[in-house]
Amino acid sequence: MNTRIRRTTGLLAAAAVLPLVLTACSGSGDSGTSGASDSKASATASKGGGDMGGSSSSASSMDQPFGPACSAVPQNGAGSFDGMAKDPVATAASHNPALSTLVSAVKKAGLVDTLNNAQNITVFAPTNDAFDKIPKATLNKVLGDKAMLTKILTYHVVGQKLAPKDLAKGTYPTLEKGTLKTAGSGESYTVNDSAKVVCGNVKTANANVYIIDTVLMPKM
Repeated sequence: MNTRIRRTTGLLAAAAVLPLVLTACSGSGDSGTSGASDSKASATASKGGGDMGGSSSSASSMDQPFGPACSAVPQNGAGSFDGMAKDPVATAASHNPALSTLVSAVKKAGLVDTLNNAQNITVFAPTNDAFDKIPKATLNKVLGDKAMLTKILTYHVVGQKLAPKDLAKGTYPTLEKGTLKTAGSGESYTVNDSAKVVCGNVKTANANVYIIDTVLMPKM
């Protein structure tokens, strides 16, 4: 009788312990699997994150302004890249000292509101040095002729936002109703085979701006 009681008690004890052992083993096994999975996922995420980080960094790098003249842009304030991005294009250009002649011409032509109110445009913006290439007498004549000035300035505006990759090889209609051609790669682009982009992919609130070293001339 005592033997039967001890045997029954032993069986009950074993039955009570068995779930705990199974749970512990299961937990240990899951933990190991989970650990391995977590390690694998971590490694994958790390690898994926590295790739994604690289792609993001690369994409971010490609999305930044580029060109030798970009170094002259102020680091802070309304004339900086961040500051210009907050203003419409004519206003943004007015904060860049290298574009003061262009801004003056835009005001003379009465195009400030036209450019500021336009949506999703690209402006090829000649620097002061670009205007200086034009003989002074000719430049003064153009600045004094509103119709001619308007024709020239609107020739520098394309009615869509162009990314650097779009400049590789393209022909685009301008606000002046003519067309201009772009070519190049990487960080080296030309417009109409004559003007070089010296600071490209500058963002404003309503436009992408490519600062160029030569004034573009439409067919007169």
